[in-house]
Amino acid sequence: MGLNDEVGRRLKELRQDAGLSLSELARRSGVGKGTLSELESGRRNPTLETLYALTTVLGRPLSAVLDDPRAGVGERAAGVSGSAVTAVLIERYEDEEAATDVFRVTIADGATQESAAHVPRTTESLMVLSGTAVVGLPHTPQTAGPGGHAHWPADVPHVYGAPRGEVHGVLFVRYPKAPSDS
Repeated sequence: MGLNDEVGRRLKELRQDAGLSLSELARRSGVGKGTLSELESGRRNPTLETLYALTTVLGRPLSAVLDDPRAGVGERAAGVSGSAVTAVLIERYEDEEAATDVFRVTIADGATQESAAHVPRTTESLMVLSGTAVVGLPHTPQTAGPGGHAHWPADVPHVYGAPRGEVHGVLFVRYPKAPSDS
């Protein structure tokens, strides 16, 4: 089963578990009903922005719809791309307090991506491996170069940018659990 099929299957399961119709999830997420139907059937490539829009409405981390990074040991995990950022899930850690997704990310040279707010109390941290990233809150972005890092709330709109060359880094997205998740 390919990435599109796996993502589609998981999206459909999460939607049904949440008791939402295709129309209702499309309305709440701002993703077209036709697009959502094609995603669930594996006929459409998911974008990072679309998957975040859907998983945020479902109250789940992005990793809930991506392949398990440990599946197919020795094979490179599939990446999901957005308008400026490509993210490859490399780890998911979960304890009583939170789920943390760890991604290997690339921000395209000269690109800027505006990301919508994620579920409440979500935070993000980026460790820069190469290049210079401009990330965080749009009105007060942080700049981090090789070996540097930035941390920001991700339950509000935030940005990723690479103004002077491609950026490579490791992104940690922490989703605190709701009391009912424990």
